[in-house]
Amino acid sequence: VIESIAVSSEGALFCSVGDDKAMKVFDVVNFDMINMLKLGYFPGQCEWIYCPGDAISSVAASEKSTGKIFIYDGRGDNQPLHIFDKLHTSPLTQIRLNPVYKAILSSDKSGMIEYWTGPPNEYKFPKNVNWEYKTDTDLYEFAKCKAYPTSICFSPDGKKIATIGSDRKVRIFRFLTGKLMRVFDESLSMFTELQQMRQQLPDMEFGRRMAVERELEKVDAVRLINIVFDETGHFVLYGTMLGIKVINVETNRCVRILGKQENIRVMQLALFQGIAKKHRAATTIEMKASENPVLQNIQADPTIVCTSFKKNRFY
Repeated sequence: VIESIAVSSEGALFCSVGDDKAMKVFDVVNFDMINMLKLGYFPGQCEWIYCPGDAISSVAASEKSTGKIFIYDGRGDNQPLHIFDKLHTSPLTQIRLNPVYKAILSSDKSGMIEYWTGPPNEYKFPKNVNWEYKTDTDLYEFAKCKAYPTSICFSPDGKKIATIGSDRKVRIFRFLTGKLMRVFDESLSMFTELQQMRQQLPDMEFGRRMAVERELEKVDAVRLINIVFDETGHFVLYGTMLGIKVINVETNRCVRILGKQENIRVMQLALFQGIAKKHRAATTIEMKASENPVLQNIQADPTIVCTSFKKNRFY
């Protein structure tokens, strides 16, 4: 069983950790397994913590039952370069790299969030953030609510952190100050109130979806729901009971719900906003102006790929 997977920030390396106590490292471009590290413990989370240009392709893995984080050279052997044993006291739920500020953020089941850095800065606290003591920030928010983050992602400029908590609240923080920007309540009681106020779905369908949500909580699948930023950093997307919500974090409004009529419960999301077929030739003004159907392919075509609860397929 694979516990966690991670892709490096520039997309060249991929790693997976599983309950065979091993970490497998793959070269994305050549589609090839290039390394395997025997860890000697059951791993929980993994994440590439190097930025392009670093000397070592460092990767972090956490032990599933404790709060220890081990740092390895992804292309090297299974001797850890560094071990964080005092940083977290509970099992980790997320490790995420902010490639813009070259800092790593980790969270554990007690709701604690920590900032740290990789080998180039000797694993110290990052110098480029605007706070020193955690009491100056809102990072104790999860511990206060007796919740913990199940998904963390950074905006492309690295200035915003979007999180989904185990209490089903979506919280947006500012990375540099650690202050809370927005909170969106996605709890079941909120959906029930919404349905009573203004009917969102037919009652029978609503009841069916509520049953699916309760089952999600029963099998602890809520932790599999992730959140993503779009490339502008103004919108966050995540799966809810009603479909995929697209929320503008600047104006605090839900701009659209995708797939509301579908009968799938969206879990993991990935967003592609590039051009699927690239042309070798440069685009000229004449090409832009012409109505040639062949040239329609060069326009950006945003696509969301998602997985669904209890279904072995992509959508």
